[in-house]
Amino acid sequence: MGALLLAFASSISWGVADFLGGLKARQLPVLNVVTASQLTGLLLVGIYMLIRWEPMPGGDFVLWAPLSGLAGAIGLLAFYRGLAVGNMGVVAPISATAAVVPVVVGIASGDRPSELQYTGLVLALAGVVLASREEVSGGPARGAGLAIVSALGFGFFFVGLDHASDADVGWAILANRVTSFSLLFAAFLVIRPPLAVRRADVPVLALIGTLDITANLMFAIASTIGLVSLVSVLGSLYPLTTAALAAVVLRERPHRVALIGVAMAIGGVVLIAGG
Repeated sequence: MGALLLAFASSISWGVADFLGGLKARQLPVLNVVTASQLTGLLLVGIYMLIRWEPMPGGDFVLWAPLSGLAGAIGLLAFYRGLAVGNMGVVAPISATAAVVPVVVGIASGDRPSELQYTGLVLALAGVVLASREEVSGGPARGAGLAIVSALGFGFFFVGLDHASDADVGWAILANRVTSFSLLFAAFLVIRPPLAVRRADVPVLALIGTLDITANLMFAIASTIGLVSLVSVLGSLYPLTTAALAAVVLRERPHRVALIGVAMAIGGVVLIAGG
């Protein structure tokens, strides 16, 4: 139960961070937002690891930790851009299908959820798919393609962080963040977007980075004590928080089918936790 609670808490933290990040990405170049927020997380976990001063683990850790950073950076860039150009209540739930990747990997590698939890998995995933539907005439919802890219990126981020965390949670988070920040900073130098961050933006960007790194930590711990196929689904429910904040703050009202999807996703969470 502790792993499931941590995973669900990580989804809330990610959801708030993504909502704030999506808002900022509508005001600033997306690379400004992502790079600045990632730097905050890197500084926080770097300070913690300096205080802790433990040697870096070896083995396949050196493969999985950077993989999670690479996948996370791709997922985050696509997701924030999608939130900036599309409807948050549509883009965010589509990205939650990221849970499919670790669920398939987890079951293939030996995870055996109960029948009740299998039902919860299906219900939660079906719920986020329904929540991604938009009542528009013809063509996919704006930002849907970016949301699909982010789903794949986040899915492999979950898998990589789970494997890296088995060696050491702190080092997994640090290596993940060093990789993602390095890639984003390199992209910043190559693309050279305008540096548009103002002093007033700094507290919000720092909060986004703090929420994101906190969610990473909670998910990493949850993945070491629970089944990755289950904690990944709960962790990927962050769009429910993002969509709820968009509805309250931005008045983005989901349609009836989307509301049914939200209810199904919550029901799936209950079944997963109760199994």
